[in-house]
Amino acid sequence: MSGLSRASFLRILAGVGVSGLLPAPSARAQANGPYDFQFVRLQYDSGDWDVDERMPANVLTTLIDYTNLRVAPQEKVIRLDDPAMLSAPFCYLTGHKLVEFSAAEAANFKRYVQNGGFVLVDDCNHDIDGLFARSFERQMAALFGPSSLKKLAKSHAIYRSFFKFDGPPGTNMELNGWGDDLVHDYLKGIDVAGRLGVLYSNKDYGCEWDYDWRNKRFLAEDNTKFAVNIILYALTA
Repeated sequence: MSGLSRASFLRILAGVGVSGLLPAPSARAQANGPYDFQFVRLQYDSGDWDVDERMPANVLTTLIDYTNLRVAPQEKVIRLDDPAMLSAPFCYLTGHKLVEFSAAEAANFKRYVQNGGFVLVDDCNHDIDGLFARSFERQMAALFGPSSLKKLAKSHAIYRSFFKFDGPPGTNMELNGWGDDLVHDYLKGIDVAGRLGVLYSNKDYGCEWDYDWRNKRFLAEDNTKFAVNIILYALTA
């Protein structure tokens, strides 16, 4: 992936009135053909990894709407046990069911995160006591330690990496009668050397953003803006 240059990133931020000293792009944000960004979804054997099929296209159009990134037009699916994932600056993992990594999947996930990768993990059940949440959190405890997943402060850099948010935006999914029927006012993450390697959500952004991008014009407020923050954080932090 050709890296997102500092000058280019500053031009992007100027469009929404953000200024200040910014970190250089991460070393991992380097060439993927002619694109600055490729949406990579992780396929794992234990659960339903392929849900929210329209979400990636919606997020990609959001990046095109608000940034100067050269965006690959389609998501790319990579198996979690495939070493090809190790070169991606951003990966997405989601589902409703059991998360139980094979030895090869676990090794790849740990190596990826420890070496500067970024994974957005979104619980489609939006339920902190649901099967996905309980099993995924067990996996993270086994790989990174029992206290590795921590709540993010509302002052975290991801909430101001492009648009400004006072903590994580809510979703309609959280109060739709499925899951724990609670609004989660936090996200969790795993920090590696001062940088998020895993961003973990029980808010079900995947379902919230799973609609045809052409219908966005009917919304009073674009509910996909936070995706820009997540991706630019992954590319530049």
